[in-house]
Amino acid sequence: MTDVLTFGEAMVSLRADQPIRTGGTLRMSVAGAEANVAIGLARLGHQVRWVGLTGADEFGALVLRTLRAEGVRVEPERAEGPTGVIVFEPRISDLTRVSYYRAGSAGSRIGPQHLGAALAESPRVMHATGVTAALGAAPLAAVSSAVARAAREGTTVAFDVNYRSKLWSRKAAAAALRPLMPSVDVLVASDDELDLAAPPGTVSEAERVEALLVSGVREVVVKRGADGAEVFDASGSTARPAVPVTVKDTVGAGDAFVAGYLSGLLDGEDIEGRLERAVTVSAFAVGSAGDWEGLPARDELELLRVTPGSTLR
Repeated sequence: MTDVLTFGEAMVSLRADQPIRTGGTLRMSVAGAEANVAIGLARLGHQVRWVGLTGADEFGALVLRTLRAEGVRVEPERAEGPTGVIVFEPRISDLTRVSYYRAGSAGSRIGPQHLGAALAESPRVMHATGVTAALGAAPLAAVSSAVARAAREGTTVAFDVNYRSKLWSRKAAAAALRPLMPSVDVLVASDDELDLAAPPGTVSEAERVEALLVSGVREVVVKRGADGAEVFDASGSTARPAVPVTVKDTVGAGDAFVAGYLSGLLDGEDIEGRLERAVTVSAFAVGSAGDWEGLPARDELELLRVTPGSTLR
């Protein structure tokens, strides 16, 4: 049985070692919010299926090869258009500039018709994000139909707002995402994203959380960056500080958090246990370079308890 089904656009990532206009080198890998979550969950021992489209090019081959190598189940489908590319450019300290080269990409052509077979397998959790919803009419339809079908069939629906200002406006995001909320069980959002999911007219965080819970969301998970995270449900709230680590790269930390939280959910952990795993996996991401490369295997989750600076011999 599939533990988690997720879907969206996976791209080739190019990471610069210095500002692009000054030259330097680019390191090639794979990125994409849903792919990052899929890899994180697979490393923790869960059965994960990713659905997406790639171009009939070598970049697409790299995406599929990487996901398979990480233990993610993929059933490739090629589409017109190239595989998308995302470029990460360091500017100062922990500030990274991101550029997308995905207009007309194969991955942006995903639609409801590509998800039927995977949803028919009745995964335990169906995970979707606002990134895919922002890619166009067909991807938004894919998200909307998948969320509605999964909810009807009793699958736990997890949704990460994951707002990207370069993909759509806050007004467009709110108009698209708010109607999904009655079908969502676990909503994940940064504290500055809650207004995109909550009903209009709500102003404070407390009002937004309460309205989301009333609408049918079972758990509202609020990410607070370096301050950790807090989960709200019918019984109240539970907060957990972030795990302190030396920061190397914050890109992908939110996806790592989601992977850890869903892993705890799948394992039957209570909210405290889910938060503990979420902030732990996120700390691995923050303390490592790349979106997913430093994410832990299950037997590595305790490594952050080791005294900093230690060498394991």
